[in-house]
Amino acid sequence: MTATDTPQRVITPSARRVLLRALFWVGAVLFILLIGVATLASIGGTGGGAALGLSNAAPDGAKAVAEVLKQQGVDVIEASSLDQVERNIDDPSTTTLVIHDALAILDRDQLIGVGTLADRVILVDPGFIQLRALAPEVAQAGYVGPDAIAADCAVDAVDRAESVSGGGSGFRLVDDTLDTAIQCLGSGSGVFSLIELDGGRMTVLGATNALTNQLVINDGNAAFALALLGQTDRLVWYIPGIDDVADTSPETLGSLTPLWVTPVILLLIATFVAGAVWRGRRLGPLVIENLPVTVRASETMLGRARLYEKSSSRLRALDALRIGSIQRLAKLCGLPSLATVDDVIASCAAVTARQSGELRALLVDTDPATDRDLMTLSDSLLTLERDIARAVRP
Repeated sequence: MTATDTPQRVITPSARRVLLRALFWVGAVLFILLIGVATLASIGGTGGGAALGLSNAAPDGAKAVAEVLKQQGVDVIEASSLDQVERNIDDPSTTTLVIHDALAILDRDQLIGVGTLADRVILVDPGFIQLRALAPEVAQAGYVGPDAIAADCAVDAVDRAESVSGGGSGFRLVDDTLDTAIQCLGSGSGVFSLIELDGGRMTVLGATNALTNQLVINDGNAAFALALLGQTDRLVWYIPGIDDVADTSPETLGSLTPLWVTPVILLLIATFVAGAVWRGRRLGPLVIENLPVTVRASETMLGRARLYEKSSSRLRALDALRIGSIQRLAKLCGLPSLATVDDVIASCAAVTARQSGELRALLVDTDPATDRDLMTLSDSLLTLERDIARAVRP
């Protein structure tokens, strides 16, 4: 069959193949849009708000307690800045101020200032900075286990609840000379989940699970939460927000980024990887293309020889000749393909009655110093092959 008889293979993609490739990207875009809509829907359906937020209807929110307090006549106000707290506290004696600064936004001066706005302040799960500023007599004592804690003190809110759900933080009184402090909800080793100071003016609360929507109906949590938070006509629930960040604290990229950005970026990366893998597996078979010309082996050999000559690589050129000679000598002597150079030398010495050292020098050891030496060794290899061929010829 001639070159003109060879069937030509059409490699131009057809309309059907182009459509199939486009369908993948159309599907990928639709999938991304679907995930984006689902993400936004899930974010919007969680109820919004921070943990223990009064407007947060999620399991970790406190909306259930707030709604019940409103039904009992308590004026419940949720504040997210110091300005809102100051505007909503008209009479400190009839206001309970709950401070839950989980992100430690407020500095010492801000905490001291807000702690004087109401006659009754409740610190919810306070950290080191809040305790040092508002309740220096109390120190953190680690995490409290999830088991229910029995009511064990004369505080009215605790006395109404037979038990309170565990979890949250525990605290320890570090000022032994303080006689007015009341420690409640003990979990052993001097650790308590509620400590009341100064006749109830300052309360440190670590049993935060009792206030959540998920657990408020368990144990005596409802009675405990309502009695603790409903003692005054007004309840200001303060969770510091971005407006309370000090001017010296720069805003981070994470705080400025919307919640949906991270999952969308991860989804785009996963889609890119999937598309790369899909395209890599659908490149199809290689297209065979006939060479326009045929290069003879002699031209390749001459080209390599010229390169060796130009770089003065005599030893490399001689090694190429030696490898070919050793293979042909092994075949003439009837040796297997796995025979070593020593086996070939021994067989050639036995056939031609030459010394093994002479043959090793010719086949392995001697290095050509000049072009004349290279030609001499090349001729010697050719002579050796001819002698072996005559000796083994029947």
